Formats: sequence, structure tokens, C-alpha cells
Amino acid sequence: MNYLSGTEDISLGKLRDTLIRLEDTIIFALIERAQFSYNEPVYKAGLYKYKGCEDFEGSFLEYFLQESEKLHAKVRRYQSPDEYPFTERHLLPDPIIPAIEYPQILKPNDININAKIMEFYVKHIIPSLCAMDDDQNYGSAATRDVTCLQALSQRIHYGKFVAEAKFRDPKDQPKYIEYIKARDSKAIEELLTNKKVEEDLLKRLKRKALIYGQDITEAGDFTLDANLKINVDLVVELYEKWVIPLTKEVEVAYLLERLDN
Repeated sequence: MNYLSGTEDISLGKLRDTLIRLEDTIIFALIERAQFSYNEPVYKAGLYKYKGCEDFEGSFLEYFLQESEKLHAKVRRYQSPDEYPFTERHLLPDPIIPAIEYPQILKPNDININAKIMEFYVKHIIPSLCAMDDDQNYGSAATRDVTCLQALSQRIHYGKFVAEAKFRDPKDQPKYIEYIKARDSKAIEELLTNKKVEEDLLKRLKRKALIYGQDITEAGDFTLDANLKINVDLVVELYEKWVIPLTKEVEVAYLLERLDN
């Protein structure tokens, strides 16, 4: 069987360019969220009841996210192969504009780990990112949260494209096929992993956070000091503890289904 077939070529170089741009998106989104306090009521389930949605049992963030995704679904955001909603798809409306014919790069799958992304973001990232206070800017905080969550989701689920590109490499494909047939998740993950790329990624993130976190003068000058807009170590930890491991989880899950059908 020819597992190399596909209607569109993909390369790791192009994918890495996209992932590097997403680093910028995520860092700037975190900087925007960090300007507001933690605002604990945003994350407490059932704390508020909303007019017309009195039966909603989730948090204010979950409500805000669901309503935002309903609008995004109408303009076909979740028909894109690199976008995944946090809201269950059956709760989202159909697009109001014609569909786009996207190249069929990925094998059909329903892998979506947004529940895990939401959990680590709310439990670990927000308490470390923001001042532990309540400034009552709940709408502003939730708006920034949605931007952060959607960017993180896109970045992590992009692992499917990375896995597909690596699977198509004729040099390693026989090994992938062997490990997939053996259901050897550990061996698949080891074959996927490039430690040098990961180390370079973390170094690049630290440098970006240091630079983006500065105020730049009218003359274009900036000085690295302690008054950063974001905790640099938090950005590195975000990727090291959650983004990279969850991306690998997506990659492995995708490859385990790669030979089906």
C-alpha cells in the first residue's frame, strides 16, 4: 500500500515557519491577558446566570467561549483543518457562507484535546500569569482568555500536520508503520522527537518573551530590565510542560489512526 499518497505536499520547513509565527501570537496574547487581574469569578462554574441562558452550568469563560465560537462557526472557522472548537460541534451552527475546498492533507480523524488545554490554562497559566486580585474586568479578561485558548489549541493541534509530514518521510516511514501496527506509542513518540529542535524552541521563546515584554521608546530603543509585561519563565514553562507534551500526544494519537481505512 502507498502511504505516501496525498493531494497536497507538506514540508517540515513550512510547518515550522507556521509554528514560529504562532509563538508570536501566543506570547502577545498572554501579554494582553496579563494586564488584567486573575478575576477568579470568571472561572467559577455556575457563579453567574445569564439572561436567556439560566440553565447554563459552566463558568463565565465557558459561556463567553461558547457564544464566541457560535459566531465563528457561522463564518466557517471550524471547517478549516487547523481549527478546533472547545464547544461540542453539535452545539455550533452551520456556516452562513459557502464552504472552502481545503486540500485533503490529513487522514480523517476526530482528535480534539481542548478539554486538557482548558484545564492547564485555567489551573496553571492564569494564576501564574496575572496578579492575584479582582479588578472586575471580567469581559476584558474573558476576551483575552478566548484569544489565548484558541491560539494554544491551533498550535497544539498543528501536531497532526507535523506528524503527517514526518510519516511521509520515506526514510522513517517503515519504522512508523512498524510501530503503528504494534500500537507502540512510546516508540512512535521517540521517533517523532527531535531534542535539538525542542531546545532551540525554548531558547527562542525566552528571547522573544524578553524582547516583546519590553517598552520600546520613540527612538526604537529598549533596555532589558525587571519591569517586563510578562513572566519570561512562564512562557518557557508553558511550552516545556504543556504545549510540547500535548502536541506529542496529538501527534501520537493521529499516527495510531494513520493506517486505518
